[in-house]
Amino acid sequence: MTPSASPSSSTPSAGTRIVVVGGVAGGMSAAARARRLDEHASIVVLERGSYVSFANCGLPYHLAGEIGREESLLVQTPQSLAESLDLDVRTDSTATSIDRERQTVHVVTSTTEYDLPYDALLLAPGAVAVRPPIDGLDHPSVHALRTIDDVQRLRGTVDEVLVRRPEGEARAVVVGAGFIGLEAVEALVTRGLSVDVVELADHVLPPLDAELATLVSDELVHHGVRLHTGVSANRVSEELDGSVLVTLSDGTELPADLVLVNVGVRPESTLARDAGLDLGPSGAIRVDADHHTSDPRIWAVGDAIEVRQAVTGVVGPVPLAGPANRQGRRAADSMLGHRTTPQADVLGTAIVRVFRLTAAMTGASQRVLDRAGIEHEVVRVHPGHHAGYYPGAQQVHIVASFAPDGHLLGAQAVGRAGVDKRMDVLATALRAGMTADDLAELELSYAPPFGSAKDPVNMVGFVAQNALDGTAPQWHPDELDEVRRDTLVLDVRTHGEFSRGHLPGAMHVPHIQVRDHLEKIRAAAAGRPISVHCQSGMRSYLATRMLIGAGMDARNLSGGWLSLLASRPELRTTTVPAQPKEPATV
Repeated sequence: MTPSASPSSSTPSAGTRIVVVGGVAGGMSAAARARRLDEHASIVVLERGSYVSFANCGLPYHLAGEIGREESLLVQTPQSLAESLDLDVRTDSTATSIDRERQTVHVVTSTTEYDLPYDALLLAPGAVAVRPPIDGLDHPSVHALRTIDDVQRLRGTVDEVLVRRPEGEARAVVVGAGFIGLEAVEALVTRGLSVDVVELADHVLPPLDAELATLVSDELVHHGVRLHTGVSANRVSEELDGSVLVTLSDGTELPADLVLVNVGVRPESTLARDAGLDLGPSGAIRVDADHHTSDPRIWAVGDAIEVRQAVTGVVGPVPLAGPANRQGRRAADSMLGHRTTPQADVLGTAIVRVFRLTAAMTGASQRVLDRAGIEHEVVRVHPGHHAGYYPGAQQVHIVASFAPDGHLLGAQAVGRAGVDKRMDVLATALRAGMTADDLAELELSYAPPFGSAKDPVNMVGFVAQNALDGTAPQWHPDELDEVRRDTLVLDVRTHGEFSRGHLPGAMHVPHIQVRDHLEKIRAAAAGRPISVHCQSGMRSYLATRMLIGAGMDARNLSGGWLSLLASRPELRTTTVPAQPKEPATV
């Protein structure tokens, strides 16, 4: 993003001609705002598709049948927009070129073509699906899921397959396990299809840190989904019975009646590029804080533009509906000389439902922070989403990263309830520049059915305070090999928990007995540091404080055994049950 241009150099006078290229989120938000600001402007919206304003985020839920009527996805129509906002909406109209000197847009329809003059032009062309190098990608059985037309075609295929195949034998392969891919997986399973998921990354939902993605994988497997990670789809070939065979890069062959490919999007910036507007390295349109492009009479918003990511400062496209809507509003303000609030750096807050599980994130993940070389401390908590004594409490698994000075850098959460509430609070905290101290002091709503006196967000703050100021030094799951080699591992869970599986060689002392066995622990450590863990991190925190109080070098496993198993899934099969007379147990 470049510095904001002077409004006086680019603001059209009242009653002039505004042309918006592209509808849906950013374009329609801009057109509607422009009308609210100027009753006399001529506002034309060009949409290459047949639907100018539809809920594309609702497409997977229409596929599943949760949103039963297709009309429910149509937020507005050309007629409703003309009646309510006096907008001239032209669907099935493609802007093919821009003459910046003459200030015209060339428009092509199925029956005619013409030049449309503008005083202010807004580009909201969105993004286009990435086409991976798969042989047979154009086979009729291969689908995408981005538009109303896509979901109509996909629903038709599903209906046909379910008629043709006996119950339980209809098969689908979903290539790409991102947000849309996983929503589509749930929809297809809900419809009664057997689903395989193919993901090139080493875990599903790649923006999520691997330790939380493990929980999402478990939920998928629980619902019968077969996962193929770390591989790509190479070929789609037709079988004699009309079905297809999807061949993976490792040689695996997956039979399917339909294939859904959603491996990401790229900015649709062809129109801007051909017009000579500045683009960034990613191909996205370069804009300033008020969405001016390099031409003072042209603005751009949505999935096709560059934005700056809040934590890392990296500039590139972030295809999310929320920012696109706000950008459209801001661009209209700028076009019409209204006071603007320059775009804030984007947090990338997102959420997805995967069957009964919810996963959400905001800010930078551990992987992103590591890649950017940003120093950070990670904390993990597993509190209930409301008071534990009130029936129905569900664990919320939260991972958050903090700068050494305590500022929040990012957070992620997975759970069956209460995830959205906590992530929205954490996103707000991140936007406000809050620290661990601030999170600890947040006053959040509490009654037993809704939360706890110490809300999970407060708990994140408390644990971060202890980690950052040295009250409770931490060790992390990715340090396990070094910990087992160089330190005494002290397991302070109950005898029952220990017996169900533990690290080989770990010393076992239930936390309520630690004070009685301090000298035995000191002797076992033999001068080595002590790496303590429990199930979730709370009891081991208490034990760590006891050991530190006794003059020993102790640290607590961040997130406890729950986070260790999620980060190191192989431990589920390599941990050992306790033996009746195991010498490490007291």
